[in-house]
Amino acid sequence: MGIPKRRHSKTRGRTRRAQIKLYKPDAGACSHCGQPKVAHHVCGNCGYYGEKQIVEKKA
Repeated sequence: MGIPKRRHSKTRGRTRRAQIKLYKPDAGACSHCGQPKVAHHVCGNCGYYGEKQIVEKKA
């Protein structure tokens, strides 16, 4: 790994660090029960993925 020849300014370092952040994934509505769920995941409420039941929920 190379050694920097010159010192980076505070602005340059802070600009780079400004891109490192957490984000909240977008939640869409489940097509079966209408509850919010993360896209491309099985619904935690009803156990459906699209039109197929993947997980059996206990009543």
